[in-house]
Amino acid sequence: MSSLEEPLGMDKLPSLSTVDLFHRFSSNGCSTSGVERCWVEGNTSTSSNDDKEDFEYVQGVFAWRHHARDTPQNGNHAAYRNQCDSRHLASRQHNSYSNDVGLQNITNMIFKGIPKYVKIVEVGARDGLQNEKNMVPTSVKIELIQRLVSTGLSVVEATAFVSPKWVPQLADAREVIEALKNMDTTRLPVLVPNLKGLEAAVAAGAKEIAIFASASESFSKSNINCTIDESFSRYRAVVNAATKLNIRVRGYVSCVIGCPVEGMIFPSKVAHVAKELYDMGCSEISLGDTIGIGTPGTVISMLGAVMSVVPVEKLAVHFHDTYGQSLPNILVSLQMGISIVDSSIAGLGGCPYAKGASGNVATEDVVYMLHGLGIQTNVDLGKLLQTGEFICKHLGRRSGSKAAIAFSQV
Repeated sequence: MSSLEEPLGMDKLPSLSTVDLFHRFSSNGCSTSGVERCWVEGNTSTSSNDDKEDFEYVQGVFAWRHHARDTPQNGNHAAYRNQCDSRHLASRQHNSYSNDVGLQNITNMIFKGIPKYVKIVEVGARDGLQNEKNMVPTSVKIELIQRLVSTGLSVVEATAFVSPKWVPQLADAREVIEALKNMDTTRLPVLVPNLKGLEAAVAAGAKEIAIFASASESFSKSNINCTIDESFSRYRAVVNAATKLNIRVRGYVSCVIGCPVEGMIFPSKVAHVAKELYDMGCSEISLGDTIGIGTPGTVISMLGAVMSVVPVEKLAVHFHDTYGQSLPNILVSLQMGISIVDSSIAGLGGCPYAKGASGNVATEDVVYMLHGLGIQTNVDLGKLLQTGEFICKHLGRRSGSKAAIAFSQV
């Protein structure tokens, strides 16, 4: 979720390198060995690097247990090697192992809570394209959305009704929505920053909108030019107006793990913003790791706090892949009960507020992983790969999807 209203120039913004990165994001700043003490106020439980100890996290509606791994002790590498060999044989002789009680218990532990179906919210047409320096023709945007819909995606975020002065790439929002009016089988939400944006979206024929707040005070001021509390007042008016028109509203929360200015964000702050959006009437809350610094450990703490105040079925996750942690973060989110994932075709997108921050997690990679887990998405991976190839060809760049690159070399 990038800048959408009067972004500051890059020269005025701190990059990740100019923020005290080591202090804010290193193990000394907030170590995983003390993740609960550091992230959730009032919780005295801590994890440990000692393999002999177990760690249990309890946050009202969610319980997480980390079990010790068997590792070589006293130079007994043979036993460890045999264990690895057993895992290798399990993949080659599945039938002989499928009835093994121990393996079944491990499988149940790993996959317990993972949903059978995951809804993917495709954000490439908006979040992916909005920061492109070269103007993308309206016809290409429309065809991209049509191709995305043809893959089976049920939700494709189409565009944003924001000031063309600040986001010129999306100045054709009206033309895009008008061309897609008859696509009733797929939801096509559009982002709006205020009542003026809502009015423009409704006039163009939009049937669903999204609003965006931040868990970071500094990011809120630089991104939408108001404080967090001021944004609540603004969006409450938008949601009330949309509700009267029977228009569904989705809410975004940015900087749910960290901020390029403030560093790490406490989960309690994320929970507060998410609850405000939910209470004002948002039907779904997407939690965005805007600069992509999250790891499974920090995601667990953040989700645990938010899930204590917002029903899990109303939550979505939105990860950027700056440090290559998006898929692990999605997996642990699924294990916690999340069943809605945002992603972007070919990994398009980025964050102008953090130099070096890469794009959103690629939809192709997410679908490949989910299908490998036996989770239904109703998305055709083959068509998705073709769609990624289509937009990358127009943008003149290589796909940001590792799955797409691998399939292209087969």
